[in-house]
Amino acid sequence: MARHLITSALPYINGIKHLGNMVGSMLPADVYSRYLRQRGHDVLYICATDEHGTPAELAAKEQGIPVADFCAQAHDAQKAIYDGFALAFDYFGRSSSPQNREITQEIARELKANGFIEERAIRQVYSITDGRFLPDRYIIGTCPHCGYDKARGDQCENCTRVLDPTDLIEPRSAISGSSDLEVRETKHLFLLQSALAGEVESWVDERADNWPVLASSIARKWLTEGLHDRAITRDLDWGVPVPADTWPDLAAEGKVFYVWFDAPIEYIGATKEWADQDPEHRDWRSWWWESDADVHYTQFMGKDNVPFHSVMFPATQLGTRAPWKKVDVIKAFNWLNYYGGKFSTSQRRGVFTHDALEVLPADYWRYFMMANAPESDDASFTWEHFTATVNKDLADTLGNFVNRVLSFSKKRFGEEVPAGAEPGEAEEKLGEEIARLLTEYEQQMDALQFRKAASALRALWSAGNSYLEEKAPWLEIKTNKEGAALTLRTAMNLIHLYAIVSEPFIPTTAAAMRQVFTLPDDTATWVAQPEARSLTTVPAGAPFTVPPVLFAKLTDEDLEAYKERFGGEEA
Repeated sequence: MARHLITSALPYINGIKHLGNMVGSMLPADVYSRYLRQRGHDVLYICATDEHGTPAELAAKEQGIPVADFCAQAHDAQKAIYDGFALAFDYFGRSSSPQNREITQEIARELKANGFIEERAIRQVYSITDGRFLPDRYIIGTCPHCGYDKARGDQCENCTRVLDPTDLIEPRSAISGSSDLEVRETKHLFLLQSALAGEVESWVDERADNWPVLASSIARKWLTEGLHDRAITRDLDWGVPVPADTWPDLAAEGKVFYVWFDAPIEYIGATKEWADQDPEHRDWRSWWWESDADVHYTQFMGKDNVPFHSVMFPATQLGTRAPWKKVDVIKAFNWLNYYGGKFSTSQRRGVFTHDALEVLPADYWRYFMMANAPESDDASFTWEHFTATVNKDLADTLGNFVNRVLSFSKKRFGEEVPAGAEPGEAEEKLGEEIARLLTEYEQQMDALQFRKAASALRALWSAGNSYLEEKAPWLEIKTNKEGAALTLRTAMNLIHLYAIVSEPFIPTTAAAMRQVFTLPDDTATWVAQPEARSLTTVPAGAPFTVPPVLFAKLTDEDLEAYKERFGGEEA
């Protein structure tokens, strides 16, 4: 089987993330990783907190603690939430790690040696009030493109356009709020993207046809507009230092690398962090060196991250002239909005991940988000839609099926799977339908089409309900007890099948469903076509239990309580 390297965009360290962050990167990466593992592939899923740059410094300043302490605490807090969502990272690292510092500095040296980093004097915004040069994110103002009045000096959160601080209208310091700014000369390192543009374009042309349209169109738009040389150092106290052995003057001035230079390198750094935990059995270079051609690399991210991953990071890798493994597929997502307005970490708008877990278990959220993933267009979260999805798909279609099959069988046949008659035409028809839908599910998962995969999974659940309604064992048992036993045994095999194939989306519930049956030799990780057709994996006589309600239906009172707590009006 193939080896799959999977990374999701690094969550910023400054605060708990909202559902939009989750559905746009980490959750689909987890769903895909789980699926590939079940299919027998060798998978390495890497993520980390993005700890450098202005957000970390500003958040630490607001709390009145050292930035290193803030990042350590915030990393642990975020990791606990991701554990709560059952995100099965192979490793969840930190961009402030020694490994990332080492690799970032070495990559910078290689770029300089190859003529792709240049030291330039530039004019930069200096705050008289703060007594310091201001990095891009320390400057806020009005976006000249969309008029958003809280745009940062590097990128507008509202329209996603990349900016320079001097582009902003009425700029002011994010530290003091002072508009007493002036432009002074200082020196920075520049990555010569213009010199690498042709190579990047050729590289994109080789791969982008395999990317979803959203990712490929963003990459090609950037290339069409032309790649410009980009400053990759900043005036900050926190970050990967410019190495003194290569740039002694800039190191003496305390320059650090731009967060968007070192953050993607942390994918490599975190892999080395993972390998360093067990160096005898783990080789990080075997995942990141092109000589290992069997590695297939997939990245997951929101659309605002695509330019950096499709252009800037590949330019960095290409410019080293080292055989770094580069991404094969970028899976990008649009925005998940909240009642017509954007989720926003900075403005605390929408449902945040820690609040979500406080309200309901993770599987409710995992399924809803993936069934409504913003793949082709922006999607909107509303409590009405969430409640309807939970009640219809999870509580009624899946949960009620499991409960009524097991409860009825226990009541009429005891606590072992009944034997009953031999399968007939209805069971043969069901088996063919399950096999067909399973193939559809696999195809959509392989294609990274998560909404369509969720739809196929829901259709699998619905097929069981249709079979049950057609056979009606609660009536059948009155005239044909053996036939009713067959129906229930077949339905129990569906429950077992659902437990296996639903695991990528709802892992905790899937485990509970699988534990219903006492099957000592049950080691299957996936369902092959013959098993899907025959539905005989769970044999007659196998002990079973009736689990607690898998998914509670949400009431009108629940809906009103959620809207009152989190808001439910149009933006």
